[in-house]
Amino acid sequence: MVRKIMILMIALYLALVSSSYVSATTYKPEYKLSLVIGPQTPWGQAAQKFADLVKERSGGKINVKCYFAGQLFAGMQTNEFLILRQGVADFAVGSTINWSPAVKELNLFSLPFFFPDYRHLDAVKTSDPGKKIFKTIEERGVVGLAWGENGYRELTNSKRSVRKPEDLEGLKVRVVGSPIFVDTFRAMGGNPVSINWSEALTALQQGTVDGQENPVASIIIPYKLWEMNKNITIWHYTIDPLIFGVSKVTWDSFDSKDRDLIGKAAQEAMAWNLKEARKGLEGSTEAIDLLKGKGMDVVVFTSKDMETFKAKTKSVYDKWIPEIGADLVNAAEKIIKGIK
Repeated sequence: MVRKIMILMIALYLALVSSSYVSATTYKPEYKLSLVIGPQTPWGQAAQKFADLVKERSGGKINVKCYFAGQLFAGMQTNEFLILRQGVADFAVGSTINWSPAVKELNLFSLPFFFPDYRHLDAVKTSDPGKKIFKTIEERGVVGLAWGENGYRELTNSKRSVRKPEDLEGLKVRVVGSPIFVDTFRAMGGNPVSINWSEALTALQQGTVDGQENPVASIIIPYKLWEMNKNITIWHYTIDPLIFGVSKVTWDSFDSKDRDLIGKAAQEAMAWNLKEARKGLEGSTEAIDLLKGKGMDVVVFTSKDMETFKAKTKSVYDKWIPEIGADLVNAAEKIIKGIK
């Protein structure tokens, strides 16, 4: 009898060990996280925070490595969504701009002068339009875990202050490789040049382009763009939310406990990212004061200035609303108009 009990206990122990071993071997030794930018930005730092949290909370079972500066997509930043849905990358903290060629609905955030301030943006993200966007990307193979932020995109250049549409004439401005940005700058009278960010700094240093458009806290300050461009226009012409996404192939390989762990870590990292992306810009002039201290000529638009430029971009709305989806745009516009 004792012998039978011992045999049963040994068999149970071996079964548990075997089960644990099989479970462990289903996890990769490394999970790849794709990023367009470098580690010195709030965007990159948030991704590393996520990787550190997941490793710690999983007891070292889930190891995420951040691949910065477009290493996984060979500099073609608009390919990031594709490699994520294919499982070439397991995770990505991606710009809605870079993913928009694959997901047309994401161009909502690139409509010029559409989101007046952060309150309006946050309301749209947390309401039906934001939920619909996450559902859409999941249908295309990417699970959205959290919203983050790169920030409002502001204009810098080495030639002159930009206060009215005429000031853009002749300016060669580096824009991200998304068609709506080319259309927007052409409508406003500028000369847009599509260059990947990995090449943009060299182009600015060499004078191949006169300027660029990017967020203050996330790009302009970390990359010290005042060394190349002395003029900046704070015009809030588009906003660049980030999406923390995971390949559905990878997501389905985790058990429910680890999916919960990963989801919470992504939300914590993106909450930190959003706070840092708005640091010195929301309810503060700290970031603007810093730019002035670095010798930049700072122009801050009023709502009237924004309306003047928005009027120049009617052709962009006419072309892109059907692409994005009129229902989605109208739903977002209704939310924006409802906020006083």
